[in-house]
Amino acid sequence: MTLHTRKLIALLLLAGATLAASAEEGVTDNRILIGQTVGLTGIVAAPVKEVNEGANAYISQVNKQGGVNGRKIELITLDDKFDPALTAANAEILIKKDHVFALFQGRGTPHTQKILPILAANNVPLLAPATGATLLHTPVNHLLFNIRAKYQAEVAKIVEQLTTTGIKSIGLLHVDDSFGQDGLDGFNNAMAARKLTPAIITKFARVKPDYAATAATIIKADPGALIIVSSSKNTIEVIKAIRAQGSHMQLLTLSNNTSQAFVKELGKTGEGVIVTQVTPPPDLVTTQLGQEFKVAAKASGATVSYAAMEGFVNAKVLVEGLRRAGRNLTREGFIRALESMQRVDLGGILITYSDKDHTGSEFVELTMIGKNGRFIR
Repeated sequence: MTLHTRKLIALLLLAGATLAASAEEGVTDNRILIGQTVGLTGIVAAPVKEVNEGANAYISQVNKQGGVNGRKIELITLDDKFDPALTAANAEILIKKDHVFALFQGRGTPHTQKILPILAANNVPLLAPATGATLLHTPVNHLLFNIRAKYQAEVAKIVEQLTTTGIKSIGLLHVDDSFGQDGLDGFNNAMAARKLTPAIITKFARVKPDYAATAATIIKADPGALIIVSSSKNTIEVIKAIRAQGSHMQLLTLSNNTSQAFVKELGKTGEGVIVTQVTPPPDLVTTQLGQEFKVAAKASGATVSYAAMEGFVNAKVLVEGLRRAGRNLTREGFIRALESMQRVDLGGILITYSDKDHTGSEFVELTMIGKNGRFIR
């Protein structure tokens, strides 16, 4: 073998190694392509806007500082109009046409369920779906990483708080889909643990529910408190219908309804409504997380809200996983990197993963909408 031939073989091997190192879809020398399918329009558009503002505030900050291991993050977002079928179609486009490295920050329980087979077929991870449904936590899905606490933990926290303050006549209104079913399961478990009988359990449709009839049914049962498990638009309208029919019962809802847009649209009818939260307050600058969010939100013009803070936290976890995965970025390497995160403090909220646990955070606290339209802790 001549010296020339040996050099040629060495060059070919080096080229092959270089191509192999950069062969993962969605990854180039200077870019990481991340995909998102979410309801930019439709009944969850307002909270989605705020969550995305928070995530983009952090990603923009990271990109300005040179990106992650020399690569900038590029986010491709498609509108699924909060339609599970369109969510699945968008996921196919993002993975097979746009060749994204991973999916990030979708929204909705049935929507996330729809894309699980697509993730499995293409070995693409999904980080930070905006759903706390138990079925997305157990059994552990190798490709799916949650960040927010479980919905059932939020419901249990509400029931605990109500019973502590002496309210035992508790009802539940839930949307008629897998999100609502998860809330119902959590409610039944929490009530049974305290040997309490629900004052009422009723449901309404996700698409075009009859708010007035639903409100009348609830008021007739006259619970001391009502937990509402539904998306923001439907929750707003049913609260308005309950108040319009003269009821002053205590109303409570989950953290998917934590946007400033939710509070604004409720207006005066929102006063006293209790909302669970899965992140520390966005304006709490006594924490590192609050300080970082304040700077990033000011620079990007992001809304200062719990919803935006959730997006900010989600982006921090994304970046931490990518950093840990190193320069030779692969999907499996990214998964292993996330699973290496043990009680990682993001500045006020702890994130923990392992190969047997993809839950992320267990942070839950209660807030109330005050007269000034701000959340009171």
